[in-house]
Amino acid sequence: MLIFDLGGGTFDVTCLTMNGGVFEVKSTGGDTHLGGEDFDDLSVKWAVGELEKKHGKDAKEYYDGSSRSQARLRRALETAKRNLSSSESTTIEVDTMVPGVDFSLEFTKTCFEDLNKELFQKCFDTVTSVLKDAAVKTTEVTDIVLVGGSTRVPILQQGLLKMFNNRLELNKSIHPDEAVAVGAAVQGHILASGGKGGGEDLGVMSADLLLLDVTPLSLGIELEGRVMSTLIKRNTAIPTKKTRTYSTVDDWQTEIDIVVYEGERPSVDGNNKLGSFVISGVQKARAGEPKVDVTFSLDANGILTVSAEDQVTGAKANAEIKAEEGRLTGDEVQAMIDDANKYRADDEAFAKKIELKSALEEAIFECSSIAKTKKDAAGEAEISQMMDWLELDADAADYETMKKKAIALEEKWGVRII
Repeated sequence: MLIFDLGGGTFDVTCLTMNGGVFEVKSTGGDTHLGGEDFDDLSVKWAVGELEKKHGKDAKEYYDGSSRSQARLRRALETAKRNLSSSESTTIEVDTMVPGVDFSLEFTKTCFEDLNKELFQKCFDTVTSVLKDAAVKTTEVTDIVLVGGSTRVPILQQGLLKMFNNRLELNKSIHPDEAVAVGAAVQGHILASGGKGGGEDLGVMSADLLLLDVTPLSLGIELEGRVMSTLIKRNTAIPTKKTRTYSTVDDWQTEIDIVVYEGERPSVDGNNKLGSFVISGVQKARAGEPKVDVTFSLDANGILTVSAEDQVTGAKANAEIKAEEGRLTGDEVQAMIDDANKYRADDEAFAKKIELKSALEEAIFECSSIAKTKKDAAGEAEISQMMDWLELDADAADYETMKKKAIALEEKWGVRII
């Protein structure tokens, strides 16, 4: 099932499954700054431009969001937008739009669609992205539910039908303007009845309801080099629990800082810090030998519990991060997702460089072992210099420089890196 929710100021798409009254959210996406008001903004700008062309007057001073004439123009365009849902054209009339000028203009459906085609395409692209995140094919979607007044725009409905090869009818069984209120009433009914009854008194559904939500952003910890290691991926159904094993980066290290982040960027610099704690009593050994299990447990109320335990010593530490503590708002979450998409190329380059750096580090340790076995003092000195470069200068170097270092190491020592 796909929920397409386009209101006056926000846009949301959710892919979910329903089985025996259990709603499980598979993925969600949208834009907190996209809606019917944005369609109106573009229409107003177009109308002001037409006014200037038609009357040779500078109307920009009236396009400041506060003048009464613009308010009347905006209302007229909102009405015209509604009229275009059932007709091919309509007339916009505004008395005294500019002093001494009554404004009258024909507004066609084609013009409205051309003005907003990029916004409409953004809606369709979001649907594609949400289905991809949910690993759901268009042929597997059984229902498309429309929510919000802006879903009445014909080209949006036609575009949705086309995306699904016209094999589905759009579900309009619930009034788009009332859907959110009805849903809130059903949820209130469930809570008031102690979790029983899905709204039979409201004439909505007789079965009990259970909603399984998803986490809006990926959750993970910071690694060496300010790299984000994700334990719970975005759009994972909650409640959920994930464990990964980590180790130390320095010899004889007995403490590890666990710093928790949420976000979609491969570097924690672009993500949101949620909290931190220290696990002490880690096995005293060479770097890479200790094994520390880090577990993320996220419950249905959005409370995240992070724990760490050393497999050998049994040392433990944990922290609890509540939904309201340091977590981002809906707008901030969407902004982070938008940034991840915007900087995808940069992030892929960063991830590629981090992967090569890790492979290069492993190869250096292998080469060091080979040099010691051969009692090659000059080789050991060279490898030591390479390690110093990796620790001190590699982060500032570009990928190609690091690649040349790796190739040189491969050719001389016969190790495989790239």
